[in-house]
Amino acid sequence: MKNEKVILIGAGLCGLYTAFLLQKKGIEVLLLEANTRIGGRIKTITGTTGVTMEMGATWFGNQHSHILEVLRALEIPYFKQHTQGISLFETMSFVPPQKFEISDSEEPSFRIVGGTATLIKKLISEIGIKNIKTNTKITLIKEENHHLIVTDSVGNSYSADKVISTIPPNLLVNSVIFEPNLPENFTQLAKKTHTWMGESIKFAVEYKTPFWKEKKYSGTLFSQASIIQEMYDHSTADNFGFALKGFLNGGTSVLSLEQRKEKVIAQLTALFGLEAKDYIAYVENVWREEPLTFQPYEQLVLAHQNNGHSLYKRPFQNGKLYISGAETATQNPGYMDGAIAAAKTIALEF
Repeated sequence: MKNEKVILIGAGLCGLYTAFLLQKKGIEVLLLEANTRIGGRIKTITGTTGVTMEMGATWFGNQHSHILEVLRALEIPYFKQHTQGISLFETMSFVPPQKFEISDSEEPSFRIVGGTATLIKKLISEIGIKNIKTNTKITLIKEENHHLIVTDSVGNSYSADKVISTIPPNLLVNSVIFEPNLPENFTQLAKKTHTWMGESIKFAVEYKTPFWKEKKYSGTLFSQASIIQEMYDHSTADNFGFALKGFLNGGTSVLSLEQRKEKVIAQLTALFGLEAKDYIAYVENVWREEPLTFQPYEQLVLAHQNNGHSLYKRPFQNGKLYISGAETATQNPGYMDGAIAAAKTIALEF
């Protein structure tokens, strides 16, 4: 086992942490990532003021023991999400939002100091950038003698003793050809497995000052009436960079970026006053428009549908192909904690 070479498909959190664990066992690894960037659904944008704005995975809590263990082991600091002050709840557009305060007894959420990408950068440094190849979209996995041959979209081939896929199952079976074919029951399961964050539109607005805090607002909003459905203060841990960040109504994916931005700023202005118009930058990420992450479903798939299914524990291609990734985790599937849990589970097979 120790002399094996393992190829991992996908350099998101699960792929990176799996590679990290396998290297600790003395196993040679190569990560192949279709995107030009590393991190998968962890995507941190740094504003001109230094504020880090998360377009992907952001929060975790005390119940997420796997991610907490990793952060502590890698000595990556994290901090409590700001919730102090007046929070808002909108039920209808023509009714003033209800005001409430989040109790200190509520279970806290945490964010990583310097942005979630801090974890990705640390794992890259541990694994070694030479063991990660980006802009490499896999199109074929073929069993050949005692090895698997992995071929990318431009015809380059890579040989490995074992292959681990960490990309969303629906994306995997819709973008990769297998020789021999994977069992039909697995293919159908994968097509009906929910891709976490696939329907999300995340946004952030960068500001010079936290004017909402100065007005005694927490920055937290829940809305059933406007384009912003959920929002939180997204200032840095040291309070030197300021932003509001959240989720937009998924139905607004049909609008242009400019149209969404206009509606967001209008909603923030109505909630917090004219200061909301004096923003530095507006950024967003429409995850359904990321073809290297999200593949449209053939039929209706519900949130978390088939995540953690027992069939994902089974290897294929005569025990040489493993299916992993955040969606396959039996604990907190789809979340960062699930990605780490899935990595730990698959690493035990080696």
